[in-house]
Amino acid sequence: MIDANALRDYCLAFNGATEEFPFPRHQDVCTFKVGGKIFALTTLTDAPLSVSLKCDPELAERLRAAHPEVVPGYHLNKRHWNTVSLAGALPDQLVRDMIEDSYDLVVASLPRAQRLLLDWPGEPRRR
Repeated sequence: MIDANALRDYCLAFNGATEEFPFPRHQDVCTFKVGGKIFALTTLTDAPLSVSLKCDPELAERLRAAHPEVVPGYHLNKRHWNTVSLAGALPDQLVRDMIEDSYDLVVASLPRAQRLLLDWPGEPRRR
């Protein structure tokens, strides 16, 4: 089961990833960004822990259909974001893959010069 510390460590392990608390009225909401754009959003003090992640729209639908722990993004564009419960029902590797896919989607949208600085290997994976 991925806890708050493991989630933070995993998100910050990506090249260029930063952690920010950008919402003054919601000081416990944590964002993980690359190139100034959010790839993961969570409240690290919530129980159960959940994380919102960017996702390819077709994959987002498949994940929601296959896993009740994956729902449309809370307060986000429901076509492009999923909120994922980290209560323990999903395999850790699946959660890590979803985080990596989110990071890849955001990096792919950055200008080429930024992608090169991040030493990013290429296009997001397709499943």
